[in-house]
Amino acid sequence: MGGGHGRTRAGCYIGNLRGGVFQDMAHCLSRWIAAAILWAAIPSTAGAGTLTATVEQWGLLGSWAVDCAARPDRDKGALLTYEVRKDGRVMYRRDFGEARDENEVVSATIGAEGLLNVMVYLPSLHQTREFGLQLEKDGSLRAIYNRSERGEYTIRDGKYVATGAPTPRQQRCD
Repeated sequence: MGGGHGRTRAGCYIGNLRGGVFQDMAHCLSRWIAAAILWAAIPSTAGAGTLTATVEQWGLLGSWAVDCAARPDRDKGALLTYEVRKDGRVMYRRDFGEARDENEVVSATIGAEGLLNVMVYLPSLHQTREFGLQLEKDGSLRAIYNRSERGEYTIRDGKYVATGAPTPRQQRCD
């Protein structure tokens, strides 16, 4: 290269010490940083489409309850709704009758034997919960596990940890 400037594969100019190599390096670094930021943003957009496709393909979208004819009640059964918003976010609404909330689904993957593994951020609890859902042959849905981000289970192996009772089947309500 001698005493002149040369261009690297990345399109950055490398100069000699008198020609402002530090300016050239700063310019090159800023281009790399911009490219890295753009590259990091692409997977999150693609992930949103994948999340939507996963819950649609699996059949999760819609409203679910143990008894669709009953009014939502914390003790007798909530109405749980999964929907895709216009902005592409997948939301999880819980209606307990006297209380309601809305939470964002942050991931969903289909695991072994068709189990849907869902992660939901619950702002009211300041935590992310993970639960596994299974579609039964009759079209009903059952919770197989539900755990906090600390690994504390409320449902394990299809049973409530506190009582040992099996989780009920939920029917699609819409």
